[in-house]
Amino acid sequence: MERLWQEFANFAPAAVFNIYFALASIPIGFVLAVFLALGKASRNRLISRLSRGHIYAFRGSPLFIQFFMIYSLALSFNIALWKPMGISWLVLHPLFIGPLVLMLNTAAYTAEIFYGALRAVPQREIEAARAYGMSRSQQFRRVIWPNLIRLAWPAYTNEVVFLFHATAIVYLALPVIGQQKDLMMTAKDRFERDFNAYLHFSVAALWFLAISLVIFFLFGLVYRRLMRHMPAAPGLRFMPKWLR
Repeated sequence: MERLWQEFANFAPAAVFNIYFALASIPIGFVLAVFLALGKASRNRLISRLSRGHIYAFRGSPLFIQFFMIYSLALSFNIALWKPMGISWLVLHPLFIGPLVLMLNTAAYTAEIFYGALRAVPQREIEAARAYGMSRSQQFRRVIWPNLIRLAWPAYTNEVVFLFHATAIVYLALPVIGQQKDLMMTAKDRFERDFNAYLHFSVAALWFLAISLVIFFLFGLVYRRLMRHMPAAPGLRFMPKWLR
């Protein structure tokens, strides 16, 4: 047990990279997803088709291949564009490419969640707001968005957890620079030393479980806040059923 705890503590610096990839991609991915969802629902055919194309491309292809494709595109523009601008070290860096790909990927999945929630917003509330004389921006801020985010939040919570789990393949698809090793690369390196797969990969899994539990807890608090006007506000259950 003592060795397991020591191993768990040794993995802490590696977990920072996984947390960084998630935190760096979630905010921009969230905003982009809102625009993609609204674009998909737009009456403008060009905007709708472009939004649908992005959603289809990133939902329909494996994330592992997306890392390769975007890194290859960055390499192809390296000599012609990035080097003359002096930013090739940044554009080709895993700490930049990783969040970029994850952001584009989660934006596609989240946009589909938001689009479904947008379609589920009660039409009578929108009609009431329109009859009250609200502008389209007021309708969105006061009626559509509050309903949309409440409907989408449970599914979006799952998407954030899936995104955090997806950080496990960043350094499997991109080059490792220096000592930048996440949980999976650290487990892989330690496994190659003593071939104790059970210990090292179990510790990596425990880190993912622990951080996922924190995500469920924090997003559950936000959901209770969103549903505070309900008489019996349901909360997201982040504990296993046999522990409740």
